[in-house]
Amino acid sequence: MTLTNSRNTRWSTMCRFALIALVAVAASATRGDEPARPFGKDFPNLDSLATGQWWDKEAKGANRPPSMNVPRDEVIAFALYTHDRGVLKLTAQLFPLKPDESREVRLEFKRGDAWVEAAKTQIVFPGWSAHFRIEKWDDSKDVPYRVRHGEKAAFEGLIRRDPRDKDVIVVANMSCNSSRTTGLRPEIIDNLKSQNPDLLFFAGDQTYRHTEHTAGWIEFGLQFRDVLRDRPAVTIPDDHDVGHPNLWGEAGKRSTRRDNADGGYFYPVEYVNMVQRQQTWHLPDAVDPRPVDRDITVYFTRLRVGGVDFAILEDRKFKSGPQGKIPQMGPRPDHINDKNYDPKTIDLPGLELLGDRQLKFLRNWGQDWTGADVKAVLSQTAFCGAVHLHGAPSNRLLADLDCNGWPQTGRNRALEEIRRAHATHLCGDQHLAVVVKHGIDEWGDGPYAFTSPALVNTIYGRWWHPEDEKPGPNPVADSPLPWTGDFRDGLGNKISLLAYANPADVRDERQRGDGYGVVRFDKKSGKVTFECWPRFASAKQEDKAQYPGWPMTIRTSDNDGRKPAAWLPKLNVRGVDRPVVQVVDEKTGEVLYTIRAAGRTFQPHVFAAGTYTVKIGRDTPDGVVFEGLEASADKSAAGEREISIRTSAN
Repeated sequence: MTLTNSRNTRWSTMCRFALIALVAVAASATRGDEPARPFGKDFPNLDSLATGQWWDKEAKGANRPPSMNVPRDEVIAFALYTHDRGVLKLTAQLFPLKPDESREVRLEFKRGDAWVEAAKTQIVFPGWSAHFRIEKWDDSKDVPYRVRHGEKAAFEGLIRRDPRDKDVIVVANMSCNSSRTTGLRPEIIDNLKSQNPDLLFFAGDQTYRHTEHTAGWIEFGLQFRDVLRDRPAVTIPDDHDVGHPNLWGEAGKRSTRRDNADGGYFYPVEYVNMVQRQQTWHLPDAVDPRPVDRDITVYFTRLRVGGVDFAILEDRKFKSGPQGKIPQMGPRPDHINDKNYDPKTIDLPGLELLGDRQLKFLRNWGQDWTGADVKAVLSQTAFCGAVHLHGAPSNRLLADLDCNGWPQTGRNRALEEIRRAHATHLCGDQHLAVVVKHGIDEWGDGPYAFTSPALVNTIYGRWWHPEDEKPGPNPVADSPLPWTGDFRDGLGNKISLLAYANPADVRDERQRGDGYGVVRFDKKSGKVTFECWPRFASAKQEDKAQYPGWPMTIRTSDNDGRKPAAWLPKLNVRGVDRPVVQVVDEKTGEVLYTIRAAGRTFQPHVFAAGTYTVKIGRDTPDGVVFEGLEASADKSAAGEREISIRTSAN
């Protein structure tokens, strides 16, 4: 069972139709006759700064986006890319073009001293993006690239080789880029250049322009293009990117409320798909590309960078909306302030979080370790409500249904899949940096998660501030923070709060609790280090400049916090240095975990007495199978097994 084979099958059926549709959209724009109102008569002004006679329009107000009318040799705003398993995908984002300008964009690579054209494509309207897919990509070398339009416009960058030989893979974890603070972000860019991440992860809310996504997306690109141009990036849209205050996608249904609490999408399908195309087309192909309702596209997928295997989720796409499904217990359908409510009463049958398709993806991804030493999950928001104060220090909220802590059953199912792969979770959205260890059945038995702070937090402050101002049980030893330990969030979920970065003063630009995260995956030691950098800190000061409570280091094995209760025979493996090992409970059929062992010797642990199956392989657990293994409470008495795995296995 591998995702690669199933992906090829899906590509030949579903994704081919998506490409045909994309080509058709692009072909309609080759003559410069784009419709003035591409989103229909009910939304005549949607994306207005990039449609119609856009050259006669300028945004008004102090916080307006940059002008779309740039010198014609600067019409390529930026580019972003990923490559995975021999496929390079690159998106070039252009400023709007005038009717008499070519709609063709060219991609060139530098070979030796010469630029060589590799591909041409047509710009896709609405959105003014151009997309390139290069097969049989050699990821062992750095390759300079250049995107060109016309005779003079060009944007240059570097396709980095895959850093598989590096022991430590560095990821920048970012989200929530306030559009109320315009202009460039030199204080962040300078630090990122110094820290030199191997992957940029933007978890959502790249722009808050709502009805002007193209202008807002270009604004974001101008702010971050000096780091986007020369390393892979994951950008996934969240609620504000598609014009929502919150988003419960409900598999694509149409929302009729501006607060979207009824579930679905308020703006037209064409607008939603444009946003997703601009932000996610460059990601590896969706593992299950079937659109949801009304032909809204999906993008959940996987990306491997330097031996770290990232599952990229869409936590909003399938989630149920609260309005009409649960009683309203606060000022809004999604806010709960009734201290006497029972969290179990809102965890109702039929409510969705990730949905069956994404859970199936996570299950298969967790068992396929091809090209992977460690695993991580990327999503928009947190699987808990690690926040007490919302918007202002005086506004205490018991529970916010916008987080992935609700519905609780869906939350636990997602965390169980993440735990089975010993994966670390990275996300954003909450405007408050926290590190938590999730509890599913017991405190601490789930994976670790790092929520990044808002990049620029001029819109909405949040605080972790228990009402009794006391730490929970098992607080972090020697922490400079007063309120760590074991808690239940307002939805009843068990969480261990390990670090938080409350805003000191949201009125002061330098004390708003904003910034970004850096995550270092040490493949050799199996350790992951979380760093949290204030927006105006200097990375040259190392950990002295970070928020109190950081840096923090965990072990990937501790992403499964269940306590071993018994042991299976020790495995001595020949033929593979770090085999993949899977343990299955024969009584229930449950896969307890599938992990890559640290060496050739590994002794599987289990969490109860019983009989188990162990499967071992090179990259997937399909090489050697041992059935009927009895667990022993005495580790030394469990015995040993000698295993040979042929070089040709898997």
